[in-house]
Amino acid sequence: MHRSILATIGVFAAAAIGVAGATVAISQPVAAQSAAKEIPNAAVEPVPAFDKSYLSDAANIKVGQTVWANQCRHCHGNSAYPGKAPKLNPGGMDPEFIFDRVTNGFGKMPAWKEVFSLEERKGVVAYVKSDGFSP
Repeated sequence: MHRSILATIGVFAAAAIGVAGATVAISQPVAAQSAAKEIPNAAVEPVPAFDKSYLSDAANIKVGQTVWANQCRHCHGNSAYPGKAPKLNPGGMDPEFIFDRVTNGFGKMPAWKEVFSLEERKGVVAYVKSDGFSP
């Protein structure tokens, strides 16, 4: 008899805790709930501005060409396995778009900001936008 009373009390206590927890979650301001969901994205790196002088600098292009040859062309290059990743046609891509994709990833493409330095990622943009770019 005591077991069934204790079990019933336990069920009511669990239900009360669940309701109280739901009340707390519901009473949070919407902004707080949104901020909590966005914490992983809070670390998204701002996209730098790219001007013609940066994009045409031979040293920047060389840095990017090295990163491209060692990492990017395996998936995006002309000799990559078909369908592995999109082949790049950078003419219509803004430098900021390219930087964002390299830095933060997209879809199945991983984010590279923890692997490559800011200068290396910016260099990839300079190389991809250069006249010498060869996928």
